[in-house]
Amino acid sequence: MSVFYGEKQAIKQVSMAFPDRQVVALIGPSGCGKSTFLRSLNRMNDLIPGASIEGEIWIGGHNICDSKTDVVRLRQKIGMVWQRPNPFHKSIYENVAFGPRYHGVKSKAALDELVEECLRKTALWDEVKDRLHQSGLALSGGQQQRLCIARSIAVKPDILLMDEPASALDPVSTAKVEELIAELKRDYTIVIVTHNMHQAARVSDKTAFFFLGDLVEYDETNKIFTNPSRKSTDDYISGRFG
Repeated sequence: MSVFYGEKQAIKQVSMAFPDRQVVALIGPSGCGKSTFLRSLNRMNDLIPGASIEGEIWIGGHNICDSKTDVVRLRQKIGMVWQRPNPFHKSIYENVAFGPRYHGVKSKAALDELVEECLRKTALWDEVKDRLHQSGLALSGGQQQRLCIARSIAVKPDILLMDEPASALDPVSTAKVEELIAELKRDYTIVIVTHNMHQAARVSDKTAFFFLGDLVEYDETNKIFTNPSRKSTDDYISGRFG
């Protein structure tokens, strides 16, 4: 798969497979194509003027680059968590209930159950259960990010994409998000972009090193960090460039 912004090629014929219910970390210096690649996996690049994709992305036996793809349905199945927490200007409850309600869940009892389930999965329930109808914007940054993750899983996705989900958080909140990722991979396939080498080593099962739009190396995380096959991978991980 290749991605272009106008005539500029941002991703250069990358081929890789993501194992089910594992965490794959995408690492590499700024501007190497990590986030562009990530956004391609649920067609978010469609929203950028001049962006185009060549090749195929197969998920669940379907090429999502096909023109017949229902992009709304696709983004329901492939959730996205952004770098900075972006809760809706709504209550904590409504942040989680919004997606399921949009996709047809009308029963209050069903929504109540789903909201509690998702807040429990993101380790937020005990912190917010007595203020569900307060604004999500009143939460701390770390809580807001966990709320955004709860919002993402409320629509029952198969895959979660995370673009540096802890980069704007303090160390304590970062640790909570990392613990959450370890829990969530029991139910979801997760692809995470991170600049933090220690974070990639801690949370991922496999790691892909990108450089200048190329996929340089993709392997088990332990091998990437202890015995990479490519010198450029070793140089990046050891801090000799990037």
